[in-house]
Amino acid sequence: MTLSKLEKLIGHTFKDSALLEQALIHSSYANEHTEEKIQDNERLEFLGDAVINLIAGHMLMKRYPEMKEGDLSRIRARLVNESSLAKIARSLELGMFIQLGKGEIQSSGREKKSILADTYEAVIAAVYLDGGFEASFTIVDRHFSSFISSTLLEATIHDYKSRLQELVQMTYRITPVYRVISETGPDHDKTFEVMIKIKDISATGKGKNKKSAEQDAAGKALAIISERQQLT
Repeated sequence: MTLSKLEKLIGHTFKDSALLEQALIHSSYANEHTEEKIQDNERLEFLGDAVINLIAGHMLMKRYPEMKEGDLSRIRARLVNESSLAKIARSLELGMFIQLGKGEIQSSGREKKSILADTYEAVIAAVYLDGGFEASFTIVDRHFSSFISSTLLEATIHDYKSRLQELVQMTYRITPVYRVISETGPDHDKTFEVMIKIKDISATGKGKNKKSAEQDAAGKALAIISERQQLT
């Protein structure tokens, strides 16, 4: 796989191709080639994380000028995460270009979310160093635009946990506690059942992971509280 193909997928032609090459070097590869004094991409990951969060924050402020700081922070945290970065990395076929050590190759490292996400951060840092903020902004804006609307909708409508916590703390002066009461199914396809208890209110929720089960339980608890408030 030539770097020119990756440049086309990214949408940036590097003046200094060494930056892109470094962005693709995982620490496992560098550790297996110590005699070559190869520098891995971890420092670029650090910079890329900051660049992406800055751009995402800028995008959100521009699109939603009335949104408060706390909401902006919450939406950005949902927008910029390992899953979304890995999804973008897969769309760029980034896994095919990553330089991995033998152990990571054997353990399907090219498909690991963490490696894909970290490499994407490193690539964005490489673009930033090579072409400046405008070049990196153009690319990140294009990659994340499709995520913003869906992320905002999910956060405002389906973030039952945050809404419940605010309501319970204001009403009862306590913090909701979630407890996993069952896990069913094989490891690759588990279903979690979670219970939440607030005073004399209890609700259970199910989901394919603990977070979604907690959201389900929180949504049901909110419905119970809302119904009681309407009756009083």
